Amino acid sequence: MKRAERFYRDFTATARWKSFRVKVETSDLYIRAGRDLSQQAEKIVHRLRNDIEEHIERQNEFLTSYTPVKRLDGYPDVIRMMYDASELAGVGPMAAVAGAIAESAGRELAGYTDEIIIENGGDIWMNIAAPASVFIYPGGHHFGCVAMKISPGRTPCGVCTSSARIGHSFSFGKAESATVITPEAAIADAIATEVCNRVKTEDDMEDAARFGMERGAEGVVIIYRDRLLAQGNVELADPNDGEVQ
Repeated sequence: MKRAERFYRDFTATARWKSFRVKVETSDLYIRAGRDLSQQAEKIVHRLRNDIEEHIERQNEFLTSYTPVKRLDGYPDVIRMMYDASELAGVGPMAAVAGAIAESAGRELAGYTDEIIIENGGDIWMNIAAPASVFIYPGGHHFGCVAMKISPGRTPCGVCTSSARIGHSFSFGKAESATVITPEAAIADAIATEVCNRVKTEDDMEDAARFGMERGAEGVVIIYRDRLLAQGNVELADPNDGEVQ
């Protein structure tokens, strides 16, 4: 999604959700929870960003590499998550940064609320008590949006999307979107990056989705031009029906 146009964010309060935004430098989180946790979330995001920035000062390749890098000794949990995801998917550590921040913040905030959804640049970590739907906005001419239903029994989980068309992240591929569901958002983020990297033509979609499943994805959805391919545990839903994130 374009950084300046987060049109998919709805801040309307409901009986189920309080919705709020937490922005710390380039981290821009949209959070839905049972109560307003913006103050707690802002402190957490500041700390996570400091952890990442301090590690980059020790290892500049952590920021710049498109492939896994050698682990240094002594790092906080958010860095471990990024190393793990990078090595699993074969991408650089920063390919997992949005998912790692969303998940790290979400796990800390989950102690304050029964339900929480955190979206960070199109990458989501969620822990819910009732079904919810996640929207994919591929940005092409053929699909306005695609919805997936997530049941509470699958959560906590990460639902992360990479796109060669929309957003500020670099992609080697040409897919409108590649969305991955896994139990951990950092891993979903990294796998989605590499799945998207692998789609350069329509013929690449099945192999790219198979790669995602082999790396631990529970579900993969790829949109390329007028084609949508889903593998694994994916429940497509009506975008106009039910709770939506």
